[in-house]
Amino acid sequence: MFKKLASVFMSIALLMVCVTPLYASAAGQKASEDLRGTELNVYNWGEYISDGSEGTLNVNAEFEKETGIKVNYTTFDSNENMYNKIKGGGANYDIVVPSDYMIERMINEGLLEKIDMSNIPNYKNIMPQYKNLYFDPANEYSVPYNVGMVGMIYNTKMVKGTPDSWNLMWDKDYAGQILMFNNSRDAFGITQCLLGIDLNTNDSEDWHRAYDKLKEQKPLVQSYVMDDVYNKMEGGEAAVAAYYAGDYLTMHDNNPDLAFVYPKEGTNIFVDSLCIPASCQNKRGAELYINYLLREDIALANAEYLCYATPNQAVLDNPDYSLKDEKILYPDAQDMPKTQYYHNLPPQTLMLMTSLWDNLKIEGNNDDKSIYIGLASFVAIVAAYSIYRAVRKKRRESMY
Repeated sequence: MFKKLASVFMSIALLMVCVTPLYASAAGQKASEDLRGTELNVYNWGEYISDGSEGTLNVNAEFEKETGIKVNYTTFDSNENMYNKIKGGGANYDIVVPSDYMIERMINEGLLEKIDMSNIPNYKNIMPQYKNLYFDPANEYSVPYNVGMVGMIYNTKMVKGTPDSWNLMWDKDYAGQILMFNNSRDAFGITQCLLGIDLNTNDSEDWHRAYDKLKEQKPLVQSYVMDDVYNKMEGGEAAVAAYYAGDYLTMHDNNPDLAFVYPKEGTNIFVDSLCIPASCQNKRGAELYINYLLREDIALANAEYLCYATPNQAVLDNPDYSLKDEKILYPDAQDMPKTQYYHNLPPQTLMLMTSLWDNLKIEGNNDDKSIYIGLASFVAIVAAYSIYRAVRKKRRESMY
C-alpha cells in the first residue's frame, strides 16, 4: 500500500509539471476543439484504469477536463463476455480492450475498425517487441495497453511449503479453498499446461482430456471467479487462486500473507490492447483517447495503479516508475517461465470448448441440477395440463 501511495504522489507531481499547459493545449484543446461536448463510450476490464481512488490520478476525469469529451465508462470481466456484447450489437462502444486472441477473432469477424495511426503520435512509446504481433501483424487494429502472465496466488498461512506446480490447484488437502477462473479459455489453458497440451490445439481428444481434468478438480473448487478473486484472497477466504500477475501485486498490498509463483509447467502470456469497434460512433475521439493513454504521464499513472507490465518504453525509462525492478512483472531471463500466447481457435474447436465448459459448470452442481429438475417438472405439468384440456375439449365436442 505504501509503495502504491508513494508512486501515486510521484505520478501526480509529474502530471502537474507536464500537463499544464504543454500537453493540454497540444493534445487536448487544439486536436479536440470540435469534439468538445461529444461522448466517448469505453468498455474495459474491471479494475483496469487509474480511477482516482486512494489519491490516485483519475485518468478519465483528466481526459474529460483536457478535451471536453464526456467518458461513459463500463467494465467487463472476461474476453468472452465482452465479445458476446459486441457481437450481439446490444450497445455501441468507441473503445474496447480485448486480449490478443480475441483481437484476432474480432478482426476476422469484421468487428474492429482500423486505427489511423497518424492520429496516435504517442505510438512511438510502444516497445518494438509489442509491435507486429501475430494477432495484428500490420499494427492496424490495436495499440498495446498492458502485458501480463497467469500464475498462482497462494496464502502462505494456509498452504504448506513453496508450491511450484499447477498440481496445487488439484490438491485434495485444499478442498473447498481453491479458486478457479470463471472463463473457459483460462481454465482450460491452466489444465492444458498441467497436462503438457498445446494451448491452441485443435485435437478434440486433447480438449476432452483437459475437460476430464477440470471435472476431477470441480469437487475441490470453492468458486469459479473473476473480479471477486480480490475480496476472497485479500480476506483469507481461500488458500490458492489462479489469476493474473499484475492483480497479485494489488492483492499483496492488502494482504502481505499472499505469495505468487509461475508454475513450472508453463503459463499463458497475453497482451491487452486498445481497439476501436466497427460500430464506433466517435472514432476521432477514440483515437484521441488512445493517444492520451500512451502519453508518458498518463501511462505512468496507469502502470503504477494497475501493477501490470507496461509495453510503454517512456514509462520504463522514467526514474519515478517504482515497479521497473519488480521481478514478477519483469523476470530475469533465467526466471522467465515457459509461455505461450492464446490464438483464435477455429469455429469447430470454439464450439467444442464452449460445450465442454457449459457441461462442466452444470454437471455435478446440485443447485444447477435442481433448477433443471424444476424446469423439467414445470414443463411436464404444463404438457399434462395441455393434454387434459385437449381431451376435455374433444369430449365436449363429441357430446354435441
